[in-house]
Amino acid sequence: MASANPNNHLRLSLLSVLLFLSLSELSFSVRDPVSVYEILPKYGLPSGLLPDSVTNYSLSDDGRFIVLLEKPCYIQFDYLVYYDKQISGKLNYGSITDLKGIEVQRFFLWFSVDEIKVDLPPSDSIYFQVGIINKKLDVDQFKTVHSCRNKVSGSCGGFWNRIMELPTPTDDIQMLITE
Repeated sequence: MASANPNNHLRLSLLSVLLFLSLSELSFSVRDPVSVYEILPKYGLPSGLLPDSVTNYSLSDDGRFIVLLEKPCYIQFDYLVYYDKQISGKLNYGSITDLKGIEVQRFFLWFSVDEIKVDLPPSDSIYFQVGIINKKLDVDQFKTVHSCRNKVSGSCGGFWNRIMELPTPTDDIQMLITE
């Protein structure tokens, strides 16, 4: 019987150490995934377009995305905005098109937001396309990420006071259609 060559054991041990070091180097070089709030500004959009309850997202090479929230929720901007549990669309530089899962309330009615755009070069405005209506808003309210709330949470008294108030005369309908 021939005894095992000690050089084979040494080579095998050295190979194992090198393999271990290579794998450990890979695991330390893997970076934390980029958050969706970091991706939006890279596309020229404010990070506060989405609520703070994003649990996961996917973004394909062609810009198609899906964002998952903990649960559906509401955020009060100039208008009350509803976010479904799943939001999808196509991300381009300066715009989101084919948008699904975001609605805005106007005059007790809910309207789906189809598209969001910003001026290029950036300005102080952001545009929301709701059907044939294009509404221009101040972009500052979307620069910070807001917390979600349930529709029923908050002050019910304030809600009923707003309902019972007589509206002040404005040409808001014309502005909503033309802006």
